[in-house]
Amino acid sequence: MTWFTKWAFKNKASVILMVILTLGLGLMSYFILPKEFLPAADNPMVTVTVTGPGFDADSMLQQVTEPIEKAVNSAKGKKNVFSVTGDGYSKIDIGFDSNVDMKDAKTEVQELVNAVKLPEGVSKPYFLQLNTSMIPVGEVSLTFQDGLSRQNMETAENQIVPVFKGIKGVSDVILYGKKNTQVVVKLDKDKMAANKVPMQALLGGLQANNLAVAVGEETLDGKTANLKVVANLNDIKALEDFYVVPQVRLKDLASVEVVKDTKSIARLNGKEAMDIIIQKDVSSNAVKIGEEVKKAIEEVNKEHGPGIQASLLWATSDMVVTSVNTMMQEVLMGAFFATIVILLFLRNLRMTFITIVSIPLSLGLTLFLLSLSGITLNLLTLGAVAAAVGRLVDDSIVVIENIYRKAQQGQISKELILESTKEVAAAITSSTLTTVAVFLPMGLVKSMQELLLPFALTITYSLLSSLIVALTVVPLMSAGLLKKGKLREHRKPERYMRLLAWSLNHKWVPLVMSFVLLVGSIGLYAVMPKAAVDSSNSSFMQVALSYPTETPYEKVKEGALQLEKFIMEQAEVKDVFMMLGTNEEDAKWGQVKSPTLVQYVATMKKDVNADHFAQQVRSQKSKYAGADLSVDVMSMTGGSGSNIHLDLIGKNPKDLIQASNTVMNEVKGIPGVEKVTTNQKELKPVYTIVVNPAKANPQEVAMQIRSLLNPTPIGMMKLDGKDTVVLLDSSLNPTSEEDLSKIEAATREGAVPLSSIAKIERSEKPSTILKKDGQEYVRVTAAVDPKKLSDISKEIAVKTGVLSLPDGVTLKTGGAVELQADQFSELFQTMAASIGVVYLIMVMTFKTLRAPLAILFTLPLAAIGAVLGLLITNTPVDPNSMIGALMLIGIVVTNAIVLLDRVKQNEETMTIREALIEAGATRMRPIMMTAVATIFAMIPLLFGEAEMGSLVSKSLAVVVIGGLSAATLLTLVIIPVVYELLHFRKAKKQRLAQAELVSLSQ
Repeated sequence: MTWFTKWAFKNKASVILMVILTLGLGLMSYFILPKEFLPAADNPMVTVTVTGPGFDADSMLQQVTEPIEKAVNSAKGKKNVFSVTGDGYSKIDIGFDSNVDMKDAKTEVQELVNAVKLPEGVSKPYFLQLNTSMIPVGEVSLTFQDGLSRQNMETAENQIVPVFKGIKGVSDVILYGKKNTQVVVKLDKDKMAANKVPMQALLGGLQANNLAVAVGEETLDGKTANLKVVANLNDIKALEDFYVVPQVRLKDLASVEVVKDTKSIARLNGKEAMDIIIQKDVSSNAVKIGEEVKKAIEEVNKEHGPGIQASLLWATSDMVVTSVNTMMQEVLMGAFFATIVILLFLRNLRMTFITIVSIPLSLGLTLFLLSLSGITLNLLTLGAVAAAVGRLVDDSIVVIENIYRKAQQGQISKELILESTKEVAAAITSSTLTTVAVFLPMGLVKSMQELLLPFALTITYSLLSSLIVALTVVPLMSAGLLKKGKLREHRKPERYMRLLAWSLNHKWVPLVMSFVLLVGSIGLYAVMPKAAVDSSNSSFMQVALSYPTETPYEKVKEGALQLEKFIMEQAEVKDVFMMLGTNEEDAKWGQVKSPTLVQYVATMKKDVNADHFAQQVRSQKSKYAGADLSVDVMSMTGGSGSNIHLDLIGKNPKDLIQASNTVMNEVKGIPGVEKVTTNQKELKPVYTIVVNPAKANPQEVAMQIRSLLNPTPIGMMKLDGKDTVVLLDSSLNPTSEEDLSKIEAATREGAVPLSSIAKIERSEKPSTILKKDGQEYVRVTAAVDPKKLSDISKEIAVKTGVLSLPDGVTLKTGGAVELQADQFSELFQTMAASIGVVYLIMVMTFKTLRAPLAILFTLPLAAIGAVLGLLITNTPVDPNSMIGALMLIGIVVTNAIVLLDRVKQNEETMTIREALIEAGATRMRPIMMTAVATIFAMIPLLFGEAEMGSLVSKSLAVVVIGGLSAATLLTLVIIPVVYELLHFRKAKKQRLAQAELVSLSQ
């Protein structure tokens, strides 16, 4: 690798130009790199949703859910299928293996589902496959001075939404809160009876005189043309005056009203609102789009205010800016601490400057390489820089320290610098390549691959950049800046040399001590709590008020408005967005939910106590009888990283509900369990109308009953120049089984009561039907403290393991526990692969098996420090700490490589014992400098608050600092002991020969 150094001395002008270009391109890349929250990563799941107004849960299950489940079973890479079926909706989640291409998976699911013939009256299937790039860049709310009128909704859709769609880089703009205007013909039963007009005659008359009907497509005058028959009923009066039968107008039988859909409500701070969700494309800069969104809001308010007011609820651009600034502060603080450490060791400003120049140069080259690789600047790439900043000076420290030591023997010259660099070139190249060999396999962890790969590539780029700087720029700068400088005398560490000599003479003492510490650390790790990564952010709080499904809509609405008022009155709250009911936009995004569920998103003010807000809201639970009230910290990544799932699988719904109640009662009392919920509602009465085929056609009766009990579309009409749906509302609202039996149905014999042609059967069935891989199940979800995940899961396993469940019901645990086990397993496999690659690179470097084997002994030494660090700081083991352990494999072996590389050089002229002691004395200072610089560069991560979604956190820093501290101190003693032990025959012969020479000389 000295070729780089020689080339640098021959091409000084080129190196200077390259340095300037690197800094310039790096700075330019920083500003042009797309900044976003997280890198693009697929969720390995495709969701299919279908809505069917008027269909009960059983009908949706048999006619929609089950056919779709059967169809998607043949999808390639399918892992599992979950479905939720309720009154009027069906949702099927198809999970896939992590190595499946999700674009292909979604396409295949679409083809399979579209081949299924669904019943009339249900919507077309909606398909959703989520990706982190779909996390919105912002949410804008529109409030209206004169309420949510049709004109305001049209203004929002046709004039305001295009303003946001016109922003460069915006991929989609979704408008929520639209309420369809409808013309409702509400029948009066008494008037119909008085005029002797049967329901079927009215319905037939209106449909026969449909208001606007497309009748087909024909070729006229050589061109394809659409044919449409349009009635002259273009206003409400014309509709009212329409003759249903001779002498009887529609207004004599019914009232005609123009109404808005009131079953879904969206409100901001107590006012009716519409919500605009803005998404960006994969390659665009979230920060720039965020700035443009703010300008667009100003433009909208200027043009449409004060009647329509747009306000920004939140923007990920603000979060990205905050995160980038926080991470950059930690990078700069880390670089500052590393500089102080180097200055204290070298006590020479020029040498310190030469060393730390590798940080900006390495970062500049890294940013440029990231831009070429198409990787964005996000929490993970910035976190990688923060984690690697201390390691960036390691190679330069080793080079400059060796130049400094050599300079003690003569004047600074080109030849001395080349020789000094050559001595350590192999060592720093090998140590850097081994570290890179550790980080690259990180990108192969399947469950986290798309998140870890940018992290691993960023560190890889930065380390390779620092190696190039150490071999080119550092020697060249040393030749220019150190010639005239006065260097302090290099002193040998006499105490350390005596300690090392004693340890080599008493090998069993350090070895036994290390073995005891290792066994103790393994024992401690086994009993330490294993945690999940907490991805929540207390800037947003989510409140849910859920009523039983049979609760009247008006009661739900009353409770929703009452709680909204209370939340708005809380001092910690900045904005409150309320949503009630479900609509077509929700279905498109897989968000089918109970019509009796009210959701609130509260944006919190800065530096407020979110826990106090949560307690205040929970204290209101008693005011909402029969409803469930919950408050949670909202996660931008959708994470349920600390939720434990307990799935009860069986065939009998009553047994499943009974078992779920038993499990919930058992889990609720466990310390650390914050909330226990179930996805199953209570049983509700279901009336099945069994039609006698001999008396009536069951299909015809079903269609009639559906049209009588649900508003029925009968056509379209022009209203204010817009096509408007016309619905016929029969006003039949049976309140008992007797009322139901009296409903008249048209048969061949005329209109007859339902009871004369059918039998009505009452049964108790679940309001929602949940299935897992074709079997009915109920899921109990325990939200637990992320820091105590493993301990709580063990206690849950113990308590649920002794429960007596109904026959045919089985219990399976999953969720965060299963995910944690998968992640830990994959990380351990990656560690094993990394160790193998590291060993291979060292064998290629040293051309022997035993020296690299001695170096690997640093790994258990690092484990001792890592576990002690976690124990002392009371930090639980989580996936981030495991990534820290993975980083340690690459970091700690570098010290041993630098040490044993010197030993191998010394062995050409010295005995093994002399080579070890001289190498230890020579390499002690660079080893201590590199370790302390890396440790101090990590200190800001210890005290900084981890950004949501970032892999770089306190637990990672604790593991690296603890492991590197222990490994560095023990490496200076244990590795020489192990090395001599591996060469004990040769070392013994050398010592005997040396002793014999001494005795002969006497």
